[in-house]
Amino acid sequence: MNTAQSEVTDRVAEVEGRSRKLFGWQLKLVGLIAFLWSVFQLWYASPLPFLFNFGVLIDLPARSVHLAFALVLCFFVYSPIKKLKNSKFGLIDWIFSGLSGLCCVYIFFFYAGLVDRNGILLEVPFTAWGQEFLFPFELLVGGLGIILLLEATRRAIGPPLVIVATCFLLYSYFGQSMPDLIAHQGLSFNRLVGYQWLGGEAIFGIPISVSVSFVFLFVLFGSLLDQAGGGKYFLSLAVALVGKFRGGPAKAAILASGLTGMISGSSIANVVTTGTFTIPVMKRTGFSAVKAGAIEVAASVNGQIMPPIMGAAAFIIAEMIGITYFDVITHAFIPALITFIALFFIAHIEAHKAGLKGMEKTEIPPLLVTFLSGIHYLIPIFILVYLLLFLRWTPGSSVFYGILALMAIILLKNFNLRTKLTFSTFSIQLKAGFLEIFSGMIRGGMNMVTVAVAIASAGIIVGAVASSGLGNAMVEVVEIVSGGNIYILLLMVMALCLVLGLGLPTTANYLVVAALLANVMVEIGGAAGLVLPLIAVHLYVFYFGLMADVTPPVGLAAYAAAGISRADPIKTGVQAFWYEIRTAILPIVFIFNPELLLVGIKSFWHGLTVFIVSLLAILSFTAVTQQWLLVRLRWYETLLLLVAIVGLFRPDFLLDRFYPEFLEVSVDRFITKEQKIGEKQTFRIHVTRETDYGDRFKLFRFSGDENFSSKGLGVEIKKIKNNRYQVNEVKFNSQAEKAGIKSLQDFVTKIEVEQLVRPAKEWVYPIALFILCFTVFLQLKRRPAKAQLGSHF
Repeated sequence: MNTAQSEVTDRVAEVEGRSRKLFGWQLKLVGLIAFLWSVFQLWYASPLPFLFNFGVLIDLPARSVHLAFALVLCFFVYSPIKKLKNSKFGLIDWIFSGLSGLCCVYIFFFYAGLVDRNGILLEVPFTAWGQEFLFPFELLVGGLGIILLLEATRRAIGPPLVIVATCFLLYSYFGQSMPDLIAHQGLSFNRLVGYQWLGGEAIFGIPISVSVSFVFLFVLFGSLLDQAGGGKYFLSLAVALVGKFRGGPAKAAILASGLTGMISGSSIANVVTTGTFTIPVMKRTGFSAVKAGAIEVAASVNGQIMPPIMGAAAFIIAEMIGITYFDVITHAFIPALITFIALFFIAHIEAHKAGLKGMEKTEIPPLLVTFLSGIHYLIPIFILVYLLLFLRWTPGSSVFYGILALMAIILLKNFNLRTKLTFSTFSIQLKAGFLEIFSGMIRGGMNMVTVAVAIASAGIIVGAVASSGLGNAMVEVVEIVSGGNIYILLLMVMALCLVLGLGLPTTANYLVVAALLANVMVEIGGAAGLVLPLIAVHLYVFYFGLMADVTPPVGLAAYAAAGISRADPIKTGVQAFWYEIRTAILPIVFIFNPELLLVGIKSFWHGLTVFIVSLLAILSFTAVTQQWLLVRLRWYETLLLLVAIVGLFRPDFLLDRFYPEFLEVSVDRFITKEQKIGEKQTFRIHVTRETDYGDRFKLFRFSGDENFSSKGLGVEIKKIKNNRYQVNEVKFNSQAEKAGIKSLQDFVTKIEVEQLVRPAKEWVYPIALFILCFTVFLQLKRRPAKAQLGSHF
C-alpha cells in the first residue's frame, strides 16, 4: 500500500469509527478469527454439509454464529473511545468479546430448547438460604446480548444508530404510555428480550439472514478479487479505454468505479481503490482538487446501485418484498446504467469548460495488452453472472462457485510457466497462492464487521415495528401529517433518508425507513390514485439512503476523496452532492413512471424505447444542472430542456394536461344514475374518512357493468348539509363492503370516470424530442466554428 492510500485509509478509519492499529500476536489473533469467519461462511454456502451429513445448519443457529464472529471481532478491532484508537485491546475488550460471543452461540447450542418452549424464557431453579428461587437465565443472556450489540454498534458506527435502536426498544416496552395514535399494549421485559434476541424475527430476522446467506459471500468475493489484483486491472483497463479522450482521467475513474462497484458494493472502498490513482492524474491534467475528488465520490457512490451486487441493501430488498434477487437487479438495471452514462457526460462537460485534453499517450497502457493481461479476472465474474442471471441460481450458490473459481485463478496465476518447475519452486509458488487467498479471506471478514453489526442493530427496529403494530399506526400518522398528499409524503421520506444518512450507514438507513414507511407509501399512494409497485418504493428508499456517503457534512466517501486530493472535504462533498442530483432525480421519476424499472414493459422494443428516452432525459437534466450542453445554456434553452425532460421522463404528466385519464363527474348524477358508465369502464370514488385522530383519505376503484350505480355497488350515498355526501349505508357482502367502504364514517369527495378514448402517452415522445433537437440546433449555432467533433470528444 503506497503512502497516499495509507493516509486515505487512516482518514476513513478516523471518520467511520475507532478501529485500532494492531500489531504482533493481537493482529494475528484478529486475522485468525476473521479467516475462520470466512471459512464458516464458505462451509455454510457449500454443498459439503449435505454431502457428508455433517455441520448442516438451519437458519437461526447459522445467524447466531455469524453475529458471534462479528461481535467478537468488533470488540477487538474497535476501541471504546477515540482517544484509545492506537491502543491494544485490554481486559474489558476480552470480557465484552467473550460475553457477546457466548450470548450468540447460546442460540446455536440450545436452539431445540428455545423452539420447544415457544417464547417462554428458561428460568433455572436454585436454593439459597433454605428457599427456592428461579434465576432468569435466558433473560440475562438475551438482555446482555442486546446491550453488547448496542455497545458494539456505538464503537464501530457511532451513537446515531444506537440512539434510534434504543428509542424503538423503549417504544416496545412503554407502548401503553405512548400517545393514543401510536400506543400499543406494550411488551413485558421477558417478551421484549425473548422476541428481540432469542427469536428469528428481530435481531436474528430477515436482515441478518441475508447477511449470512448472500452479503458476506459477495464481500468476500470482492476482497479476494481485489487481493488478487482485480481492482488494479479494472483501473488499468478503464484508463486504456477512455484515457485518451477529453477529461480521460475522470472518465477512467467513473468506468473503474463502475466496474469495481459491481463487485465491492462499497463506495468508500471504491474511492480508496481507484481514487488513489485517478484523483492525482485528474489534478495533473487540469481538474481542480475539489472537482477531481467530487467526480470520484459520485462514481464510487453509484457503484452501490450498479448490478449485479448493488450493496447489502439490495439483497435485503429481495427478501423483504419476496421476489428473487434477479428481479431486483433487473428492475434496477436501466436507472443504474443511465446515471453512469450521465456522469460520463458531467466529466466531459467539466473538461470542456476548462479546455482540458486527454492523458498523454505515454501514460495510457495499450488496450489489447491490458485486456489480455488480466482476462483471467473476468472468468469468476462471468461464472457469477452466468449462474445468477442465466441459470437463475440463488445469489449464495452463484457467488460460492465464483469464489472457488477465483481461488483457483489466484493459485494458478502465481505459477510462472516460463521457469523450470521443480518441487522447490512449486511449493514456493503454491504457498504464495495460499497466502494470497488467506489474506483475501481475512480482508473479507474484516470488511464485514461494520456491515453485520449495523444490520443486526437495524433488526431491532424492524422487530419493534413488527411486534408493536407501529407500521399500521404510521399510516395514520403520516397521512395526517401529509394530508394524504403523495408529493408531501415523498418529500418526507426523502428528508428522513437524508437526515438519517448523516449518522447511519446505507444498509441501516434503508432498513429503518423501509420498515417504517414503505407500506405507508403504497397505501397513501393508492389513496391518491397512484399505483406504486413495491419494488419502486423500496428502491426509492434505497436510492436516497445511499446518498449518506455523499451528503455533507458527514459524507464519508467525500472525506476519503479529500484525503487524496488535499481539498476541503465539505467543499468536495457539496460538489459531489451537486453531481449526484442526477441520481436523486431518478427515484422520483420511477415512482411516477415505473416503466423506468421495466415494470409493465410489454416487449423488447418497448423496453429499448424506455431506455433511449430515459437516457436522453437524464443527459438533458445533467445539462441543466451543469448549465452546459454543447456551450453554456441560456435561460430559454434551460426552459426548453426542462419541458423536454418532463416529456421524456413523464409523458403521462404532459398528456394529462390535455387528455386526463379520468374526468370528474357530478356525485348527484352518479347517485341518480344519470351518469352513464360503460361496461368495463373504470370509475374511482374518492373518500374522506373521519377518525378520532383526523381525516384519512381513501380511493376505491370499480369496473362499470350493468349495475354501475351506487345501488349496484351496495352503497347508499346521501347528500347532507354543506353539500357533503355521506355514505349512509353499505350492504352486507356487496362490492362496496368488500372494497372497504364504511358507512357513516366515509364522505364521498369526488367521483372520476375513465376516458376510454385517449391518445397513447408515447405520442408525447416525438414532441419532446423535437424540443430537444431544437435546443441542440440553437446550441450548434452558437458553438465556435473551430470546435470539431473529434476535438470535442
